[in-house]
Amino acid sequence: MAYVENRLVYDADSHIHEPPGYAESYADPSMRQELAERLATFHRTPGFEEAIAKQRDPEFRAKDSEEILLRKNSLAVGAVIPEDRSHALDLLGFAAQLVFTTTYLDPLREFDVNAEVELAAAMSRAHNRGIVDFCSVDARLLPVCYVPFADIDTAVQLTREAIELGAAAIKIASHPPRDHSPSHVGFDAVWAQAAEAGVPIVFHVGGEQQMNPVYKNNGLPPVPDFHGGDTNFTSVSYMAIPYAPMQTLSTLIIDGVLDRFPDLRIGVIELGAAWLPGLMRSMDSAAEAFRRNEERLQRLSLLPSEFILRQVRVTPYPHEPAGWIVEHTGTQVPMFSSDYPHVEGGRNPVKRFDASLADCDEPTRAAFYAGNFADLLGPTLDRVSQPASV
Repeated sequence: MAYVENRLVYDADSHIHEPPGYAESYADPSMRQELAERLATFHRTPGFEEAIAKQRDPEFRAKDSEEILLRKNSLAVGAVIPEDRSHALDLLGFAAQLVFTTTYLDPLREFDVNAEVELAAAMSRAHNRGIVDFCSVDARLLPVCYVPFADIDTAVQLTREAIELGAAAIKIASHPPRDHSPSHVGFDAVWAQAAEAGVPIVFHVGGEQQMNPVYKNNGLPPVPDFHGGDTNFTSVSYMAIPYAPMQTLSTLIIDGVLDRFPDLRIGVIELGAAWLPGLMRSMDSAAEAFRRNEERLQRLSLLPSEFILRQVRVTPYPHEPAGWIVEHTGTQVPMFSSDYPHVEGGRNPVKRFDASLADCDEPTRAAFYAGNFADLLGPTLDRVSQPASV
């Protein structure tokens, strides 16, 4: 019996746990050694050897079905071994998943925002080849490639490569590049390629500006995070998550990117959504306050909030009030995600979202679990074999 049965559910956020050296093996030979040396300085989650050994233990695997949402990180079914991910999807019952990296979230962002252009490009190419290869075992696995924005011309080239490689979505950092805005007109060639191919641009947690660590210096004992350490999110650092996506999304809208590319879709993934209603109102207020003096606002064909409704799709966290978010953003904006196999996704995300959406009608719930994801992915979803009935 699958976790989800008799309903169509698309998962907008899932992850793999690449073992050490995974992406490096896909790097261009000329950059492989330098990339490996730099990546060695990043924190790596221990225990991959033990996790892989357990994945090959028949006694451990005999409980796959009953523990599909209980095992987390590298112990989860299909987190490390590509051939096992189809089995995980069968047990979960999701019709498709967007698939993000775990191991390379930090270096992808850091090389990019620090404007290490050559290294960022090498990291991007290696990561993209590796995640596309991982997802090649099953059409339901939709790989998310990364394009660094540190250099405009390089971003245009890497976008082309990612689309040709088979990217289902293209992730960019919500943290701005060091030397130019993500709304710079030079990136129009990126948006144009993505819109023409029907490949959405997505932000994802790990690409944002992190909380200033001075806030931790409060004279009190350290606060443990989800994993028992202090490097992941706590209640205070969690509050900083939306700052960068709010600013970047506002800038893209006000500078006219979504107006110039009405077919472009933007996904805001694992960054929460409770902040979005306020942002929509704030953008409309800014447009009203500054329209007289700013030609860019006068040229917009819609209110800023209306661009959100038309082109932006977001994933609430399971602990957020999804029903309230639907009410205050619009039924076409929020969408389901499991964060499989990360701890933050919880052990029963569908149950939690169902409870929050209890007062919503069936078309609204169908949009949340499937329709808004289908709008985000557009023709890219055609690569997935649709179920005969739901």
